[in-house]
Amino acid sequence: MSDKSHDPNQMTGAAMIVRALIDHGVQHIFGYPGGAVLPIYDEIFQQTEMQHILVRHEQGAGHAAEGYARSTGKPGVVLVTSGPGATNMVTPLADALMDSIPLVCITGQVPTHLIGNDAFQECDTVGITRPCTKHNWLVRNVNDLAKVLHEAFYVATSGRPGPVVVDVPKDVQFATGTYHPPRKSDVHVSYAPRVKGDAMQIRKAVALLASAKRPIIYSGGGVVNSGPEASKLLRELVEITGFPITSTLMGLGAYPASGKNWLGMLGMHGTYEANMAMHDCDVMLCVGARFDDRITGRTDAFSPGSKKIHIDIDPSSINKNIRVDIPIIGDCGDVLGDILQVFKAEAKKPDIKGWWSEIATWRARKSLAYKPNRDVIMPQYAIQRLFELTRGRDTYITTEVGQHQMWAAQFYGFEEPHRWMTSGGLGTMGYGLPAAIGVQVAHPDSLVIDIGGDASVQMTMQEMSTAVQFDLPVKIFILNNSYMGMVRQWQQLLHGNRLSHSYSEALPDFVKLAEAYGGVGLQVSKPADLDGAILEMISVKKPVLFDCRVAALENCFPMIPSGKAHNEMILPTEAADPAAFFASGKALV
Repeated sequence: MSDKSHDPNQMTGAAMIVRALIDHGVQHIFGYPGGAVLPIYDEIFQQTEMQHILVRHEQGAGHAAEGYARSTGKPGVVLVTSGPGATNMVTPLADALMDSIPLVCITGQVPTHLIGNDAFQECDTVGITRPCTKHNWLVRNVNDLAKVLHEAFYVATSGRPGPVVVDVPKDVQFATGTYHPPRKSDVHVSYAPRVKGDAMQIRKAVALLASAKRPIIYSGGGVVNSGPEASKLLRELVEITGFPITSTLMGLGAYPASGKNWLGMLGMHGTYEANMAMHDCDVMLCVGARFDDRITGRTDAFSPGSKKIHIDIDPSSINKNIRVDIPIIGDCGDVLGDILQVFKAEAKKPDIKGWWSEIATWRARKSLAYKPNRDVIMPQYAIQRLFELTRGRDTYITTEVGQHQMWAAQFYGFEEPHRWMTSGGLGTMGYGLPAAIGVQVAHPDSLVIDIGGDASVQMTMQEMSTAVQFDLPVKIFILNNSYMGMVRQWQQLLHGNRLSHSYSEALPDFVKLAEAYGGVGLQVSKPADLDGAILEMISVKKPVLFDCRVAALENCFPMIPSGKAHNEMILPTEAADPAAFFASGKALV
């Protein structure tokens, strides 16, 4: 008989977790230790193949893993303890689910015999995280652990990506069982996402595209998630059809901002030309987007005269918000490849010169225009200068959430996918700083900048300590207007300018705060000094807090008020008396 004690596949549950992560190619894990995960941390200590990044709060671990995943296309991995460790992960899990980001979150749990006893640091992790994950597991038997871990990676990364949770009681971590490497059988038999689109639907789509007089391509984060090939195919489709293209917030970079067919971002703070083209088009090709409310505005008035084609790997997204004429379930890359093949073989490029002439009149409105100021830094100008001075560099941008996020989307031009990390669906303040840390871990030699607001950035400011500890030279570019800018904007427009608790009366000295953490602080308040300060920020090889003092009461336009249609935008030229636009009282936040 063989000596089982020398069987390399016999190991503790804690060792299985570390072994499984390494077998799945995990090089970095973000986490925070606690009593219910100490056996796993002991195993991490004894290996060198995977680096653990110690954050300062579990929410920071989750957002860092999101930034890591979004910038690499690989799953982000998180390890947190039971109880508050798990509940602090709920926000990043919900954020990742909304934005289709692959995360594998391992949580510790109290020993199995204590589950349900209200033990110290116990919570129903599986119950709490069920609504904000693709799937989750509570592992009660160590011999089930390997299969569950491998299955978790499969579920997180296949189909529409998303977060998963594996909850592992402490006694299961200590117990000894049999480990096996990843294998094809380690998948949900009931979970088999459709990748290839239906051939008949694709032919119908091509015929409709070829007959279009006023077409538009509406792309989303699904194109980015599908991988580099999908973005390449999207660009080729635009080239051979000559169609105009717009994108959601999450889809920026799939088509280059410098491309001649680019209309800019669409939606609530999208460009006039993108929103008007969406409203007046006769054929709409939606690729990897989900018709969310920030895009559609009033659904009964959304693109009323168009035929709609919708490509999405998630069947539940089809006809969920907007009825479409030709649904195609499949991976964006695969379906775009098939559409291109059929279009080249069977269709001709339609004549849409008249449509482009109409678009030119909308472009001429210059909907992103703003009044320059010699004495005060306008926030739009700050983003423009940041873009110009980082153009051509190996740069990744993350953001917090608010006005600065929209200005970044409007004025920072993205040429490639996976360069733009932001919280789209959940709109999570505090996302950007830890996300930048995750991006910097994945791309240590790149320039990583978090464009933040003075309110949002404070929600996870403690992660500056993480950046300093791990020598991660992230740049936090704060548009400081002393307000919760987007909240103040809505209060001005909808609530009689009653600024209820949206002004920050006790902001920290960000320069001193940076220095207290061991980083570098910079402050600028004059437009003439901005370029030099940005170049200094870029040159510093340490984490930087850049306090950019901008115009305090500037509003973010263009803007489609909630409850309004795409052709009911407020443009900067109409913003002097925006209250008149709300006279009907029908606009709802």
